[in-house]
Amino acid sequence: MRASPGGPYGAWRRELPGAERSVPAAREWARGLLAGQVAAPVLDDVLLLLSEVVTDAVAHSDSGRTAGGRVVVWPVRTPDGVHVEVVDAGSAVSTPAARVPEADEDSGRGLWLVDLLSVAWGSHHDAAGGSVWFRVDER
Repeated sequence: MRASPGGPYGAWRRELPGAERSVPAAREWARGLLAGQVAAPVLDDVLLLLSEVVTDAVAHSDSGRTAGGRVVVWPVRTPDGVHVEVVDAGSAVSTPAARVPEADEDSGRGLWLVDLLSVAWGSHHDAAGGSVWFRVDER
């Protein structure tokens, strides 16, 4: 972990196993970093979206499908809000895409929520892996 010097702004990094247990671990770690630094509604949105993106990384990338797979979480506190990037091992069979889920579906809401609640988001995929990022601004 590291924080940038000066002010309440900072950038941190944490590497987690590509496993379901990493979802609550990432959420609690980010809560500890950001609580008191951003408004409660912003923190709630960041933690929800972080949970969704880490869940997707574990469920849909090679990070969760291979032994020893890892997920990296990069939250950044900026003057405007919070930027988060989640890096995984990528996937040869799927790419991140937001879609409107059917009401009776049990899954498929992760990136739809990211699209709905963030001010911006995107993804990147190359031979080294993949990442999904989002930004939640102070209101």
